[in-house]
Order: sequence, then C-alpha cells, then structure tokens
Amino acid sequence: MPPRSLLSAILVLLITAGAAAGDPPRNNIPDEDKIRIARIQYRGGGDWYNDPSSLTNLIEFASRHIPVSIQRTYDDVAIGSRDLHLYPFVFMTGHGNIDVNATEAANMREYLDNGGFLYIDDDYGFDPYVRPVIEKIFPGEDLIEMPPTHPIYSMVFDFPDGLPKIHEHDGKPPQGFGIFRNGRLVLYYTHETNLADGWAFDVHDNPEHIVEKSLRMGVNLLVYALTSPD
Repeated sequence: MPPRSLLSAILVLLITAGAAAGDPPRNNIPDEDKIRIARIQYRGGGDWYNDPSSLTNLIEFASRHIPVSIQRTYDDVAIGSRDLHLYPFVFMTGHGNIDVNATEAANMREYLDNGGFLYIDDDYGFDPYVRPVIEKIFPGEDLIEMPPTHPIYSMVFDFPDGLPKIHEHDGKPPQGFGIFRNGRLVLYYTHETNLADGWAFDVHDNPEHIVEKSLRMGVNLLVYALTSPD
C-alpha cells in the first residue's frame, strides 16, 4: 500500500477531477483493491451492532456521488485489534455503556496518530459513556466544537450552517466535536443529531430530505477521512 500522504493526494485528484467531469463511480476495480471501512466493536453492553444497514447504505450512496471505490460491505473490528490499522475510516455508535481498557485506548490512539479517522455518532444515551472513553484515548485533550467553516462541512456537499439536524433527541441543536492531533482532525463526534439514523433509512421513517442531508454529510466525513493529510 502506498504511503497515506500519497494515497491522500491521489484521492483528492480523483475526487476533484471526477466531480468536475461528472464521472460515474469506478465499479470495475477488484474488491481487494477497494478501500475498506469498518465499524467498531466494543465491550460494556452498549449496542455497537445497532442499525447494521447504516454503513451499507452510506457506502452505496457514496459510490453514486464520488469517484472513489469503497467495498460495498464493511467489517466489524474490535477496538483493541491490530486489524484496526487496516482501515482509513472507522465508525462507532450505540446507546449505553462502553468499556475500554488501557490497551484498547492505546491501540486507538496509535491508529489515530498514524493517519486513521474515527467517527462517533451518539445514537442517544451514548454521550455520558463515550466522553470518558475519549478522555481515556486522549488524556487531557478537549473536545472542540467544530465551526461551520471547517472543511468537513464542505468537502463535497455544502453545509453552510454546520452539522445538520437529523433526529430529535432532547430538542437541542446538533453539535459536532473534534479532537485534533498535530493540526489534523482525527476524531469527530456528533451529538443531538444522529446521522446514522438517517443512513438507516430502511429502518427509520425519516423524511426524504432529512435522509439526503444525513447521507451527504456522511460522504463529507468519508472524503475528509480519505483525503486529509497525515
């Protein structure tokens, strides 16, 4: 595999050129050469496995809008597994408790410091449990609320007001938080919106325009993760 910085540069050129030319997705690439993404499996009783169609639907949508080939099926990877380092983008969600030990936290920290990207979506009730985990992964690092001007809100689709609201939880505005390492956003956490609820449109009865917003924001996350420099 080429260095991540080279891979990022190639992907930027592909996405930019493809978007400008209206190129169709590249479906003739062998599966073994396609980008793989994963969902995080964790201990503690929280339902890390909920809405399994979320990522599948996002991948399908992305394949129709960006000229980058992603495997249509995602993998489940344990937070402490060395296999974590095979994926440029990993996703974590749930309702309820999550338990991460020091070894697992160190593995995730190494993964993120070496170019990986973690997206965490609060599927309601996850917030009080996942924040201590983030603190364990990056002790002393503060979650920073992302301004609407950050590139993650305009990578492919424009969200001039920042993170869209997808699902009502406590009637509060949506918030997107980040952890930065050496100037790079490595962890993005969404609260009071639940993007993945919109991705699972075959499960949840959201209006079509809300589903579209969630999928478009998901494409922005994927493209940011795949093209941001080390």
